[in-house]
Amino acid sequence: MKKILLIRFSSIGDMVLTTPVIRALKTQLDAEIHAVTKKQYAFLYENNPNISKVYSLLKSEKEVIGELKAERYDFVVDLQKNLRSRNITSSLKVESASFPKMNIKKWLLVNFKINLLPNVHVVDRYFKAVEKLKVKNDHLGLDYFIPSDDEIKPDSINKELTNVYVGFVIGGQHYTKILPPEKVAEVINKLNLPVLLLGGKEDFDRGEEIVSLTPNRLVINTCGKYNLNQSASLVKQCTVLVTNDTGLMHIGAAFNKPIVSVWGNTVPEFGMVPYIPKNKSGFFIAEVNGLSCRPCSKLGHSKCPKKHFKCMMEQDVEGIVRKVEELEDKKQETRNKIKDKR
Repeated sequence: MKKILLIRFSSIGDMVLTTPVIRALKTQLDAEIHAVTKKQYAFLYENNPNISKVYSLLKSEKEVIGELKAERYDFVVDLQKNLRSRNITSSLKVESASFPKMNIKKWLLVNFKINLLPNVHVVDRYFKAVEKLKVKNDHLGLDYFIPSDDEIKPDSINKELTNVYVGFVIGGQHYTKILPPEKVAEVINKLNLPVLLLGGKEDFDRGEEIVSLTPNRLVINTCGKYNLNQSASLVKQCTVLVTNDTGLMHIGAAFNKPIVSVWGNTVPEFGMVPYIPKNKSGFFIAEVNGLSCRPCSKLGHSKCPKKHFKCMMEQDVEGIVRKVEELEDKKQETRNKIKDKR
């Protein structure tokens, strides 16, 4: 194989989860890797040194098909598996492969609470798309590449910050995947470490509410103040990451950070938990078990369909705090061992 096209249109977390496949294709086949994605996410692949060229589309796959045909690919790896990606693969008329998306089994779990899903992470399902090429998972985890211009020093935000702080991701694409501000504040008020709130512009007001509810703690709202790469830099340097099931969670996993992952209406059985193959005890899933209504969607809702939002409102705050402290202690032990070796 000389030239391979990989297709993944969105979104942030899903694209980060494709990076082990991209790395394996590059290192095991020494192939030229191209990728096609949506324009707003193109930078994620453009920053990846394992990818030689990125094609981006605004509205339709037809915008890029002509250019893709001219590349004369040897193989297409479809990690999107929808109508648009199938249109691209059929237009290119070369050998291609995709992965088991498990939509019917997810539907059964959401609608009838019948779990037929295999205990397989989506990353390992992605590797099914390259089996024909005899490419295997190297189990080195996820990749995320930050341009040097986007590296942020925490003490430039606040002089009291060193590399010891909790990163708290407070946003998400769907309301039912977001821990409410009052619950975030409950957790923070029981922590002894400084906290950086992370998220986009749409999360700024939520961040301000959390700051107002934590007057006796050093809590800094960075939501909307930094681009994704800069926020990733702050994730990379945090001591422990507390996060909703969202893109920054997977970025944290790429940096092998200790993670407390908070789950609302979705469930880990979908195969999207933090992917840290060399440190499977390096993260903790915080979820409310025993709810007959959960999962209520494979993605999320703009409001709780049952109007009680128990999957987030009944989160065990004390349990989350304990896990943050345990993970912070392990991190400190690792630092001390490194110092002793020096």
